[in-house]
Amino acid sequence: MSDILITVLTLGLLGAVSAVVLYFVAQKFKVYEDPRIDDVEAVLPAANCGGCGFAGCRNFAEACVKAETLDGLLCPVGGNAVMTQVAAALGQEAVASDPKIAVVRCNGSCANRAHTNTYDGAQSCAIAVSLYSGETGCSFGCYGLGDCELSCQFDALYIDEKTKLPVIDEDKCTSCGACVKACPKMIIELRKKGPKSRRIYVSCANKDKGGVAKKACSVACIGCSKCQKVCAFEAISVENNLAYIDDTKCRLCRKCVAECPTAAIVELNFPPRKEKVEALAD
Repeated sequence: MSDILITVLTLGLLGAVSAVVLYFVAQKFKVYEDPRIDDVEAVLPAANCGGCGFAGCRNFAEACVKAETLDGLLCPVGGNAVMTQVAAALGQEAVASDPKIAVVRCNGSCANRAHTNTYDGAQSCAIAVSLYSGETGCSFGCYGLGDCELSCQFDALYIDEKTKLPVIDEDKCTSCGACVKACPKMIIELRKKGPKSRRIYVSCANKDKGGVAKKACSVACIGCSKCQKVCAFEAISVENNLAYIDDTKCRLCRKCVAECPTAAIVELNFPPRKEKVEALAD
């Protein structure tokens, strides 16, 4: 028998043995994947934004399949409509949740917050924050360099050229939370969208004492507690010289808005207030 034939037979035998070994190893260590994961992933929006708290839609689908209930699990991009489909695919009941939207808790525009210096460094909020306290007397407010805008995959946010503040497009915002994570000053928050998109919140994050905060920004919260005193639903708390409205308790009565002496409380998408008409004296 020639050396070439012996070599071919030997290599063929080794290949066959290796194939058998690999087959048994694969069977021994194979990982079973529930086919329902594919079913759930198919109904997800494939945004892979991470707003659900998982690395991507596939990971979220795996979490849904493994969970006993869908309570606490939400795809913010798809909302309740998508979660209803997920529940149907798993034979579970959908847990409805209030839709949310991003809000900017800073109203320190150029008109409201005087600049004391000019930043001439890298155009990144994260970098600027590590270097100094900002171009104004408020060290808590927005830097306006657009890290939040760059983080948004849905073009739902942009920096206004006049105010130098982020503007949220309500029709495009999916409440994925990317802008919340991108903001180093933590002034962007996800809040309940509210009925008819009506919301009330304190558009300020300044924790300085009243006089200092007011000097830095004309619409800063001064921690006077007037809003807290008029709230009949205990939705407002004041801590570290700053008021905060709990959107789970707020009933949108707007009393706090009228009471705030600095207009730090914002009301969105409400109808115009009716002016009080004084009765004419006879």
